[in-house]
Amino acid sequence: MFDIQENLKKLPDSPGVYLHKDKLGQVIYVGKAISLKNRVRQYFQSSRHMDPKVRAMVSQIEEFEYITTGSEMEALILECNLIKKHMPKYNVLLRDDKTYPYIKVTMEEDYPRVIKTRLVKKDGSKYFGPYSDAGAVNQIVDLLNQVYSLKKCSARVFPKGFRPCLNYHIDQCDGICQGTVSPEKYREKVNHAVDFLRGRTKGMLTYLEEQMAEASQALDFERAAEYRDYIMAAKTLSEKQRVVLQDTKDVDLILVARGAKQRHVVLFFVRDGKLSGRETYDLQSMEEDSSEDIISAFIKQHYSQSLSLPKEIILEKEPEEKGLLEEYLSGLAGHQVHLLAPKKGEKRAVLELAKKDVVEMVKTIDQRAEVRKERAVSLGKEIFDILIQMGYEEGTYNGREYRVEAYDISNTNGVDTVGAMVVFEGLKADKKSYRRFKVRSIEGPNDYGSMQEVLFRRFRRALEGDEGFSVFPDLILIDGGKGHVNAALEMIRGLELDLAVAGMAKDDHHRTRSLVFFKEGRMEEILLKDHPLLYKYMGTVQEEVHRFAIEYHRGLRNKRMLTSVLDEIEGIGPAKRNALLDHFGSVDRIKSATQEQLQEVKGITEKLAIKIQEYFHC
Repeated sequence: MFDIQENLKKLPDSPGVYLHKDKLGQVIYVGKAISLKNRVRQYFQSSRHMDPKVRAMVSQIEEFEYITTGSEMEALILECNLIKKHMPKYNVLLRDDKTYPYIKVTMEEDYPRVIKTRLVKKDGSKYFGPYSDAGAVNQIVDLLNQVYSLKKCSARVFPKGFRPCLNYHIDQCDGICQGTVSPEKYREKVNHAVDFLRGRTKGMLTYLEEQMAEASQALDFERAAEYRDYIMAAKTLSEKQRVVLQDTKDVDLILVARGAKQRHVVLFFVRDGKLSGRETYDLQSMEEDSSEDIISAFIKQHYSQSLSLPKEIILEKEPEEKGLLEEYLSGLAGHQVHLLAPKKGEKRAVLELAKKDVVEMVKTIDQRAEVRKERAVSLGKEIFDILIQMGYEEGTYNGREYRVEAYDISNTNGVDTVGAMVVFEGLKADKKSYRRFKVRSIEGPNDYGSMQEVLFRRFRRALEGDEGFSVFPDLILIDGGKGHVNAALEMIRGLELDLAVAGMAKDDHHRTRSLVFFKEGRMEEILLKDHPLLYKYMGTVQEEVHRFAIEYHRGLRNKRMLTSVLDEIEGIGPAKRNALLDHFGSVDRIKSATQEQLQEVKGITEKLAIKIQEYFHC
């Protein structure tokens, strides 16, 4: 059992993110804290002053987990990523990533600018962020523009007689338009600004200190005070967001954690440049096995079963067989995969952050592994008992984890009908084994026929030897009742297969009430209210397969609707339509875009931009 009181004593007095979990190990709440020690303890004190929502959540907490960070800002970004990943029932979902601001340095211009933006494009500029605090972004941009007197206007060409703007007259710009600064000299200042944004603050601070000293020696104390304020602002704003990689999208990071009883591998995920979570894997290893040997073995075994591999895997030390492993992984991935052991830079900073977290994690890692094992055994026993009642098991439970496949159908009045298959290996969702099906042979709202098509295609491919469908389930769960189960059994038996099929029947509140199945021609039912662990598990499975089906259906529906809308605009063909959607992400963003923003898209001329705006706003 996870001892909450004992683990509260081990909490560090440092910033980070905490995850509350229920008896199934499902994340029910994600929060951030300046001090994990103080914040997490508050949940387990007197409940008299808690609001009803918090009391309800605390009553379901069976264990907690935490990830340490270097600052509160890092915790906030990580909190947002984890909420989006786990969708905890007690969290309010945060805003979309795309609304976070970035700092953009327009390196493709002769005289680059430092500006704030919310759109990231492949245009030759350098981007820094995302930042959680728009006010801090404004401060950084203002500081760099003031300290280095950078150009603020968007003009790129300065013909003879070009009149300078107000910034020149109030000494906020060196007068690029007047030819007073060469592009080479100006770019030196821009490079200093870029260094600052990358976390190399020493250059700026040295420059400011020299300027302050010169002003003081000249008895210009007002100017010296300005430089003093710049120095204070630079120190305040120089904290770099280490959970963000600027130039890398997807990276895995692997470390070995040494618990008191055994060793574990901890796999951290960086997705879209942001640290988004971690997973822990228990190992069977000898005491004399080195960390490098363990990681090499893990890489071979873990990624051989993965359908998608990142382009980079960060390690603390390069393995001896690095070249061979990279060749092996690249062959699996279909693209180059590199194993890196960074010595400096932002990737080293993320590695150090992960190492610090693993140090904290080791304090409770053995206990967590024991809890996971106990929970998995309890669930396995419950499923074993179900299979006995269905006539598919006998004897005594041997401790193994069962493979469960769940299916659901989604459509809108029979249009864009899709099927979804999700897979659970014991407690854990096996997302690499999820499958989606676009129903082809059924017209109109026919859930039974659609379910039969999905099952036929899934198991026909298994019988034909398709490796992606080769593993058969111990139990098939259908989102529905008697009719759905009957339709599924007809198809399974038609393929001459003997597999256990049960339906997840819902109550009036749309919650999983019971499991229904046929035995010797009769419908039988297992009420889940008497099986708390099974009730929670089946609810989780049903919600997951429903979510997966809805997402696929919604994506197809939106694609059809969005495509038809944009195709109605004269001059917008498939290429320009796709370019617009890739750039803005949605039709709503295209609707709200200005003419200038629309013209930033390749192929969208001024004339087309005006047509797009007229279509949506006239």
